[in-house]
Amino acid sequence: MSRGFNRVVLIGNVGKDPDVRYTTSGVPVATFSLATSEMWKDKDGTPQERTDWHNIVAWRKLAEIIQEIVRKGSRLLVEGKIQTRSFEKNGEKRYVTEIVADNILLLDGRKSLDDALEESGNGFSSALSPERQSFSEPPPDEDLPF
Repeated sequence: MSRGFNRVVLIGNVGKDPDVRYTTSGVPVATFSLATSEMWKDKDGTPQERTDWHNIVAWRKLAEIIQEIVRKGSRLLVEGKIQTRSFEKNGEKRYVTEIVADNILLLDGRKSLDDALEESGNGFSSALSPERQSFSEPPPDEDLPF
């Protein structure tokens, strides 16, 4: 039996300032939307563009870093996995598809994540390194703040 592979890499712009909330056990979670666009020419040579919006979720230390650095309009590379979860609202079951971020790279010309975190004393490399995957693992569903 083969295993699956769930990896997403997006480059886009943040739609609004990230929203950071805390679970009942105090775990920070950041959410924001990311717009990605693709451009092409139709059969008549007319330029066309389509924008897709992605819901991004980051947990723990990465959520705290995002709160400090990311703003509306920031250009980011987001690496993570795609996840669909369900919840009930007004007695109706609903579904949401999200990108659970493992790593985020600030691409615009502003202060880098490394510089800002060095100034604030946070451990950027420990929060985002591949060896520390536990930072991206969400707590149990009953502990979600949304």
